[in-house]
Amino acid sequence: QVQLVESGGGLVQPGGSLRLSCAASGIIFSINTMNWYRQAPGREREWVAAISSGGITNYSDSVKGRFTISRDNAKNTVYLQMNSLKPEDTAVYYCSTRKAGTRYWGQGTQVTVSS
Repeated sequence: QVQLVESGGGLVQPGGSLRLSCAASGIIFSINTMNWYRQAPGREREWVAAISSGGITNYSDSVKGRFTISRDNAKNTVYLQMNSLKPEDTAVYYCSTRKAGTRYWGQGTQVTVSS
């Protein structure tokens, strides 16, 4: 059974930073590409960042240069370091991966950027 559990969200002022974590179980974590998505109120879920099993990273244009995705295979955990946060980064952030052709999602963690 695949489980993805996000944590680390919260309320932060514009320009601030947060680090999200996603602990995974039920997969061979070290061989899985891990992704972060987000969904703002009234908007579709959008892809944010990905990290391959080999550590290759990719980012959406909206977060490139501000967010950093990383992984710790010993802890089965993927991280999203978010710097220079903007109000438009406000969303529920989800961790996601695939196993045997099925995409799995965590429950999400709320990030609110507001003064």
